[in-house]
Amino acid sequence: MDVKYAQFTSIPEPEILNGILRLHKRVFGHSNHLIERMESKPGLLIIVAMHGEKVIGFKIGYKLDDEKFYSWLGGVDEKYRGNGIAAKLMELQHHNLRENGFSIVQTKTKNKWRNMLILNIKSGFDVIGTYTDERGEPKIILQKKLSDLTGKISKL
Repeated sequence: MDVKYAQFTSIPEPEILNGILRLHKRVFGHSNHLIERMESKPGLLIIVAMHGEKVIGFKIGYKLDDEKFYSWLGGVDEKYRGNGIAAKLMELQHHNLRENGFSIVQTKTKNKWRNMLILNIKSGFDVIGTYTDERGEPKIILQKKLSDLTGKISKL
């Protein structure tokens, strides 16, 4: 499968933006005010996976401060899952963050998004806390030091 990846530091052109909105709605059940919410985020970074002209995956995050970045939203079209697309989106995001001087990336997830939780842990994130959101759902806070190289083999 020929998947292309593209990065944006602002709201992308309408064709890609509409693809993100459609996929976000399928993954999360809505895309309420997503454009306005993205426009309000400092240091926005959007990475998309494309199969032909179709957006099949996305990862959106933003700057929390000069060292810390928040990986906010992401998803992969259900027809394309299991092909490493989420892992590649994360890899591209972390590469960009390192190049731009960030040392920490944080994210939050829910227990019901197990595949994302597992991918985060396999990718070097640590669980640093939990809380219950305004809807009464437990959320898991994860953080990764970007200087930590995943897959690094230490000498014994």
